[in-house]
Amino acid sequence: MDRIVSMPSTFTAVSYAETLSPEALEEVRVVLVDHGYTIASERRENHTGFEAVVRELGSLNPSGTSDAQAAARLARVRKAIAAAGAQDVSTAIVPDSLRSAARKFIIMDVDSTLIQQEVIELLAAHAGTEAEVAKVTASAMRGELDFAESLHHRVATLAGLPESVLAEVGAKIKLSVGAERLVSHAKAAGHVVAAVSGGFSQILAPLAERLGLDHALANDLEIVDGHLTGKVSGAVVDRATKAAKLREWSAEAGISPGACMALGDGANDLDMMAAAALGVAFNAQPAVREAADAQINMPNLDIALALANIPDV
Repeated sequence: MDRIVSMPSTFTAVSYAETLSPEALEEVRVVLVDHGYTIASERRENHTGFEAVVRELGSLNPSGTSDAQAAARLARVRKAIAAAGAQDVSTAIVPDSLRSAARKFIIMDVDSTLIQQEVIELLAAHAGTEAEVAKVTASAMRGELDFAESLHHRVATLAGLPESVLAEVGAKIKLSVGAERLVSHAKAAGHVVAAVSGGFSQILAPLAERLGLDHALANDLEIVDGHLTGKVSGAVVDRATKAAKLREWSAEAGISPGACMALGDGANDLDMMAAAALGVAFNAQPAVREAADAQINMPNLDIALALANIPDV
């Protein structure tokens, strides 16, 4: 994931887990200090389902440091923290351009991020092709297949299903833990929240209305005479589209890339994660976790509020 956003000068280290041990926190402190970073302040926070320790860091970019040098330095410390971190403890190095922004832009993938399921697999269960579709989905999420090609393959297996299955599947959707709080608290604080999906608008549209999302985009399943044709209408929402929508929607809101956070779990999310100040892998595939700026490895989107410095009360 090639970083697109200009490097900010100051950062905050946020360590989080269900329970934070002194030993794990000391490991993180040692890594930061060994890489030459000063800790200006430190505080502990209690959140819904997890604890966090927030360390305000001194400047990571000494005078005369280029963006490329600063990015390489930041990548090294993130990698060192990930390697040294105790089990079940994660630490995100979050740019203060995001944490201190008066208005932030948060964009999420939908399937297995905003919601717990993969919608196309729920649809495929009605067509008797769930196993085949799940296999292709997993491969696409790992980045082994072109997303558009994999989508067309999977959607083709749905041909002939009655339109009514969309409502049945929509009724089975379960939001991820913390999803409603993430959206409601962010919007109450004046921020902009969006969802962009390689899934389907027939499922996302009512969900977006229910949550009050500012923007939402997904693929349109083609329906003729009350039945799915096995095709999608229009261009596929792929990784390039997701990144383009982040830039478009945040610009419309007057929010700079430095105040953007993107969350996703698959290879199709990597471009929008690179276009944000903080790209977060949410219970993601290994390749996505490796490329991301931060990881959430607990099924809890409340952590995103802590990372972005948005009050969760």
